[in-house]
Amino acid sequence: MTAGARDLEPTRSARELYGCELRRQRELARMSLDGVADVVNYSKTHLHGVETATRLPLPPMSEKLDMAFGTGELFQGLWVILKRERTPKRFDHCLELEAKSARIQEFGASLVPGLLQTEAYMRALFRAGNPGVDAERLDGLVAARLSRQEMLRSDNPPELWAILDEAVLHRPVGGPIVMHDQLSALLPLMNASRTTIQVIPFEQGEYAMMNGTLILLTLHDNSTTVYREGGGDGEIFDDRDTVLRRQHQYDLMKACALPPKASAALIEAAMEKYKPCEPPKP
Repeated sequence: MTAGARDLEPTRSARELYGCELRRQRELARMSLDGVADVVNYSKTHLHGVETATRLPLPPMSEKLDMAFGTGELFQGLWVILKRERTPKRFDHCLELEAKSARIQEFGASLVPGLLQTEAYMRALFRAGNPGVDAERLDGLVAARLSRQEMLRSDNPPELWAILDEAVLHRPVGGPIVMHDQLSALLPLMNASRTTIQVIPFEQGEYAMMNGTLILLTLHDNSTTVYREGGGDGEIFDDRDTVLRRQHQYDLMKACALPPKASAALIEAAMEKYKPCEPPKP
């Protein structure tokens, strides 16, 4: 069940502040969501999502809301603040949507996506990204990421499609043993009932989105949200034009990638260099 606007905390995030202000201005104007939808030319569903902080408002919407309510540049200013909200907050919202998704499509340019990482692999990543982190904090980070994977083992798991650049296979995160086990863990998922994994080989050359992270989250109502990360910044989009453009880019990457069976062979070949050396025979 989606939380109502009255459950939001405007001091918690710019997204929730925006939603609270939309609800407040709408009630002051004695307008229903249908009424606002007619004025600003956005769907009631989308406006409800903005008001409950489950969807991002878009720049044209902010301008139209200011015009509709006579609020000067209030919503346009809130949009500027929302855009500056730090990336972890945006990714937190991405995780909320991930847990509700019917279909998840991911691309990893340099790392195995979090939903497919082994515990040792993610532990190595968290240790490298948090120098000096204490054991308790590290365990907490690992536990949180592992909990995300529980949905893949549920009675009704989402469909997961992951595309990896071949570079992912050759970056020995955590060392040879950790990397060997990580790649081994991918093999049963290459073409499973709800999971598909493809690898884009080096021989492909350049392709769309090769320098970043792309996640497409499709909910049961068929709405899709895009999370893109690159250069240390993350952005969330749910407007139709951006979603269609990113979906097209993802489809192009699928066309560039090897089929699951050939991708599995590439992974198995990469695993050979991570095999532990056998001790010399006496």
